[in-house]
Amino acid sequence: MIGYLRGAVRELTPEYVLIDVNGVGYEVMCSGAAFSRLSGVKKGEVGEVYTYMQVSEQGVALFGFADLKEKALFLRLTGVQGVGAKLAIAALSTLRPEELTQAIYSADVKRLTAVKGLGKKTAERIVLELHGKISADELIGGEGGEVRAAAPASKVDENAVSALMSLGFTRQESTRAVERAQAAGATEIEQIVSIALRGM
Repeated sequence: MIGYLRGAVRELTPEYVLIDVNGVGYEVMCSGAAFSRLSGVKKGEVGEVYTYMQVSEQGVALFGFADLKEKALFLRLTGVQGVGAKLAIAALSTLRPEELTQAIYSADVKRLTAVKGLGKKTAERIVLELHGKISADELIGGEGGEVRAAAPASKVDENAVSALMSLGFTRQESTRAVERAQAAGATEIEQIVSIALRGM
């Protein structure tokens, strides 16, 4: 099994990241966090990603993660009936790991169904099967392993995030870009979106 890759980043597309490890190119479908990290690496420079290799009748696929905790959350999700690897990686690209964990911990089915392809019944099954395991295993949390409540976003935050998502960026990419823009001093939505786009 391939659990980790470190090599030159050759290509980044919405579908996959191509990493050259000693002359062999690996196509990796990455979570939002992993994609964001690798997008900060210049083409040809070295990047790294934790991976899960899926072998099925359709072939072999590699899924990439920013760290081992995110990978563990992915494996928990794929352990739920009806949640395949592609749906699990979509969840980790739409929501940050801590947001996803918080949604499961608080049984926020509506938040989970924001993930494309994740219906209400499957979201309810995820909550039912993982609620106790997430809190017990302390996969994603704050100091002492406690799951932190997500801070509510302001109206400007959410509008800016929605604007970026309408341009094709994932929720995770959009949220982080907005946070960076606000940290730079932007307050109005037009400023936030403009600065966020320049940094993406």
